[in-house]
Amino acid sequence: MTHSPSSLSPMQPTAPRPHRVCAIRGGTVRFAERVVLAGIDLVVGPAERIAVIGDNGAGKSTLLRVLAGTVELTAGERAVELPGGVAFAEQQPRIRPDATVTDALDDLLGDIRALEAETQRAAERLAAAGPDERGGLLAQLSAAVDRFEARDGYRLDQRVDAGLDRLGLGGLDRSRPVHTLSGGERARLALAAALASEAELLLLDEPTNDLDDAGIAWLEDRLDAHRGALVVVTHDRALLDRLATDIVHVEDGTLRRYGDGYTGYLTARASERRRLLDEYEAWRQDLARQQAIVAANAFRLDAIPRKAERAVFGHGAFRARGRDHGAMGRIRMAKERLARLRGDPAPRPADPLRFTPAFTSIPTSTLTSTAAFNGPAAASAGAAEEKAVLIRADGVRLDDGGPRLRLDALEVAPGDRLLISGPNGAGKTTLLNVLAGELTPRLGTVWRRTGIRVAWLRQDVTTGTPATLLDAFADATAAYRDDAAGALLRLGLFHPDDLHRQVAQLSVGQRRRLEVALAVTRPSDVLLLDEPTNHLAPELLEQLEDALRDYPGAVLTVTHDRRWRSRAGASAATRQVHVAPGGLVRMSGSALA
Repeated sequence: MTHSPSSLSPMQPTAPRPHRVCAIRGGTVRFAERVVLAGIDLVVGPAERIAVIGDNGAGKSTLLRVLAGTVELTAGERAVELPGGVAFAEQQPRIRPDATVTDALDDLLGDIRALEAETQRAAERLAAAGPDERGGLLAQLSAAVDRFEARDGYRLDQRVDAGLDRLGLGGLDRSRPVHTLSGGERARLALAAALASEAELLLLDEPTNDLDDAGIAWLEDRLDAHRGALVVVTHDRALLDRLATDIVHVEDGTLRRYGDGYTGYLTARASERRRLLDEYEAWRQDLARQQAIVAANAFRLDAIPRKAERAVFGHGAFRARGRDHGAMGRIRMAKERLARLRGDPAPRPADPLRFTPAFTSIPTSTLTSTAAFNGPAAASAGAAEEKAVLIRADGVRLDDGGPRLRLDALEVAPGDRLLISGPNGAGKTTLLNVLAGELTPRLGTVWRRTGIRVAWLRQDVTTGTPATLLDAFADATAAYRDDAAGALLRLGLFHPDDLHRQVAQLSVGQRRRLEVALAVTRPSDVLLLDEPTNHLAPELLEQLEDALRDYPGAVLTVTHDRRWRSRAGASAATRQVHVAPGGLVRMSGSALA
């Protein structure tokens, strides 16, 4: 959505300013009793490209709304010096419910439409004016035209049409009510308007969501060509790596800014973790050293008699004073140091994600099946056992009025890496469900080795249960509550205050992190990842990818994440699986028939 800064008059001169910025100083945003952002400072320069990252619910979208001026600061100051305007494309754009597509575009481009109307009015006043008025009205018309041309207003509709076409909305009926569009279509409508606006500052909230590869490529080229400033909230690591010059990390209501793009951000975060680990180790060693001093001097103190039998010439009194003066003084100093260390402990950095349980090879045994088999199928089952195959599918057909799938032959063994691609709705998730045994095919057979353990990261995050986070994790991992709390906190995915919140009350991102915690903690032989990058911060995704390199089981991944696909595709161990429309499964570009 586009917004014209309220502090600027339409007739203000358009001469360039040397330090045009949008800035927040000491900003706090509070919704009811919840503080979303606290004491934040952010300055956006005239050509800076800033990416905002952080967990879901951290306040990233709120930060964009503050920059756009649609959310007021509870405290602090917002300063805007952007004569070229601000364009804001939200994930859930606020559009009048009775608006048509044309109405919505006009509203989203309101500041340019206002400049257009102002230019028209100025021209009409000049045409009707007498000779004495024409000088002043001509100057007003010239200023209005300059502002309109600065936004390339005469080609606005052409850019809107091109943007809608590139974002998959080229055939959209402009008279159609906006409320009949899907959420993704409304978001793309707002994105097309923002990119067409030629605003000096672009604010984009997850712009790559719901875009295909062609749409993303066009978006990146369009942003490359943008001459003004850009602030984008995104989990798209390829977009971060290509466009961002600075990264702003939102956490616990505060902002931290990193330079040198996404690579610089990852390097700085790794350096921070090493520093925290060094500080924690120094604190732990100092604590152990002081405890040892207390123990050693207490032992020495106990070895000194408390009272001499004879105090000849004051000898017993001298020994008592020596005992108190040496060991007791060292004990007192060590205890004081211990109290300070325990009162101000160094934070323990989170452990990197690792699939900690050892992979347990499953002994050769009878395979389970989702369909009865005999004859050649039984022979195939025996062959699969000899090869230690975990899952084997033969002649699978699923087309009984629901999801469709045609899979002729597929084997999954320990250590396999399968990267599954295909258009939306083709049947990628259906393939995972069939292999996991959650869907039974109409024809064909799916065998799974008895006792194999399957872990899921599903595309749709569950709504959660009334159980607390700690109870849910303890039950799922069969651990005592104290042990479960320690294991969960060591992963660094949650704050201690979160442990006693109900899972149903957690944000979508937090529930996703619970799934990650379970996946890396519980033993598994097959890991099914269905859009694993959804709702996870980029830094956590990097850790998850690193952890998967050492995972000895089989990993089947469905993802649109370009960085994930690029890295996986570069590995010789990865097998490519494509699901075409209609559910036809092909391996490495050739049919499995």
